[in-house]
Amino acid sequence: MRIPFEDMKRLTAILALALALMVSCSRGADDEQLMRKWIATISSDEFGGRKPMTEYEKITTDYLISQLDSLGIAPAFDGSYTQEVRLISTVSSFDGGGISFTGKNGSGRLCIPDDFVAWTARPDEMAELRAAEFVFCGFGIDAPEFGWNDFEGIDLKGKIILAMVNDPGFYDENLFQGRNMTYHGRWTCKFEQAARMGAAGCLVIHNTAAAGYGWNVCANHTGSNLALFDEETRNSDKLPMNGWIHEDGCRKLFECAGIDFDKAVEAAKKPGFKAVPMGLKVDALIRVSSEIKTSCNVGGILPGREFPDEAVVFSGHWDHLGIGTPDEKGDSIYNGAADNASGMAATLLCAARAKQLRKAPKRSLLFLFYTSEESGLFGSEHYCAHPAIAMDKTVACINFESMAPEALTKDVVVLGGNTPLDAYILKGAEAQGRYVVFNQDNSDGWFFRSDHFNFVKKGVPAVVIETGSDLDDPGHPNKYPFQSWYHKPSDEYHPDWNLSGSLAHWKLMFEVGLEMANI
Repeated sequence: MRIPFEDMKRLTAILALALALMVSCSRGADDEQLMRKWIATISSDEFGGRKPMTEYEKITTDYLISQLDSLGIAPAFDGSYTQEVRLISTVSSFDGGGISFTGKNGSGRLCIPDDFVAWTARPDEMAELRAAEFVFCGFGIDAPEFGWNDFEGIDLKGKIILAMVNDPGFYDENLFQGRNMTYHGRWTCKFEQAARMGAAGCLVIHNTAAAGYGWNVCANHTGSNLALFDEETRNSDKLPMNGWIHEDGCRKLFECAGIDFDKAVEAAKKPGFKAVPMGLKVDALIRVSSEIKTSCNVGGILPGREFPDEAVVFSGHWDHLGIGTPDEKGDSIYNGAADNASGMAATLLCAARAKQLRKAPKRSLLFLFYTSEESGLFGSEHYCAHPAIAMDKTVACINFESMAPEALTKDVVVLGGNTPLDAYILKGAEAQGRYVVFNQDNSDGWFFRSDHFNFVKKGVPAVVIETGSDLDDPGHPNKYPFQSWYHKPSDEYHPDWNLSGSLAHWKLMFEVGLEMANI
């Protein structure tokens, strides 16, 4: 029987659509299988928690190189998959296990790790604090753009600064940017400011709500701590002592100084606050053992067909916390499955799918895996100072951070925003039948807590995609909430992880990156 030409055209179109749907469904299944395989492998005990400058660094980076090579992705750094990053690892020990102090109401002692933790980025063998004074500097912020200066009229050279975590907007939505933390609220910014003031040290006062994580996260600093190392300055511009102080430990200081802690904190939340010299004298001897080594970023590139000297970056950090304090089950390996084997898996999946495109995008695609994110975004900081493709030719950074497990939500929460990425995110979310919420709540400062932020500082568009709250299936919420695993040995891969939201997140941002690579 002869089939009419028009019917044949319709039949061909139907068959083509059916084939496309079959391929799409197969691809979706493959995407999940690949993501699970990579997460499970990279977060296994064999990788030892992936701490830089340990034997597990080479195991991790060799694996990433093997995966890029097997996918057919070329080396990103002048024929090499690796970029050297000079780091210093320091272990700081306090004589007697803490700090002694005297004040108006007697004397006392702060002990590690219950009261405080502290470290240095300097290679000095010893740091001595004799008769150093504590000064309560509110939030430790100098922000002319917000009309705020906690340091006005006070000399802090040789002093130890006490600074509250976060910024005033956390407590008063009429100040700063309200609940959306500014960079002034990040502990790293407070250390940078204290160094500029010539201080001898800075202890950030921990508060779980304002920090966005518990004291256990701060206590991880009791072991070795990493920092970028400058061969010329030998890090002489860094603070002699950085650290965190527990609120209970801070109250000991205030009590000894004869100052009401709660009243001082409340005063610091209001405009016009003046720093408070506490009249406390501190004695401490810090012994430092240091090791200076070379770590590395890992990267591959898919050259663009029209503008190979311009790029979109897809990335995720490879490091985690290594082997540390055992939990209640005796587990001492901080496997980092969600943080950040999931981000590495997402980046590798971008590489795999990009390589399968019929033709390469107009611009190059870079697939980067940074060292030392956990210690202060150091790998990405080094990369942005020494990029494979110039920062002014990098059109976007799509960074994947702790993105699994995630249940599918109808809302897509975007932190950052007001970038060229916004329009593509809106379009991509709509295609998924979802809606976008911009800057709903960055009170925990998440926008500043991963590697994309170093790109933002260089003017490269980047945003953070967060899990929403409008569950697609309310009967199946996430079994593994953030606080149950963050920076704990319990951050392990489980086969029952729900990746429906993770994969939707990945697909959305992969397509946004491709759009940016083709405009």
